[in-house]
Amino acid sequence: MKNTYLVWAGKVWLGLILFFLYAPIIVMAFMSFNASQYYQLPFDFSLKWYEKLGQNTEILNAATRSILIALATTVIATILGTAASLALFRFEFRGKRFLQVMLFPPIAIPWLITGTAMLIFFYGVGLGRGTPSVLIGHVALALPYVIVVVSARLATFDPTLEEAARSMGADSWTVTRRVTLPWIASGIIAGALFAFAVSFDQFVVSYFLSEPGDSTLPVLIYTSIRKGFTPEINAISTIIIVISMAVMLFAARFSNFGGER
Repeated sequence: MKNTYLVWAGKVWLGLILFFLYAPIIVMAFMSFNASQYYQLPFDFSLKWYEKLGQNTEILNAATRSILIALATTVIATILGTAASLALFRFEFRGKRFLQVMLFPPIAIPWLITGTAMLIFFYGVGLGRGTPSVLIGHVALALPYVIVVVSARLATFDPTLEEAARSMGADSWTVTRRVTLPWIASGIIAGALFAFAVSFDQFVVSYFLSEPGDSTLPVLIYTSIRKGFTPEINAISTIIIVISMAVMLFAARFSNFGGER
């Protein structure tokens, strides 16, 4: 009987967590189809906010810029992070443990401090604010996530598989391409998704490093909320959520997340 109560308590607790996570998102998506700008009820279904979104070049430009920066960040961080993970996995060298430990402070340090430090650094080296600075900042933030995720996948890899391939005459590139990368593919995909999410959702670093009038979507949403919120923000947010969930479901369906099938 005691175990039954614990099971039900766990289910209720999980249900409450899911409710608090998803209820605001559902309300936001629901109100993006409400004709009232001030969320007046009863609900009056309308697509006018999506129509206005299609005519709002400021939001569309910011969303396009965020997507392009996030895609570039994903490609760069995934390539560099995977290469770094392979190097940490295959080689022993002085300072290796220190480098592995130093992957975690960028994740733990508040982004406000990181953004301030990056702004000072980029002005110090003469780069200043702008898209190159934003891209470098996003890659620096996403790189530790990729390395940690890919390294976790490599921890399940048997090095003797590479040794067997080399004993059969395969060179280093062939071993990496035909043996190692297929094994860690799910980790690379997960790391790439983390990199995209970190970049696309990044507000603080983008706010510090973006040039005036050339903002990313999170910065624009923050500015819009300060000036006066409109349901067009609900519309673009709903579209992003739907696309993000579709990508995650697709990746989970065709990747071995959680282990072998």
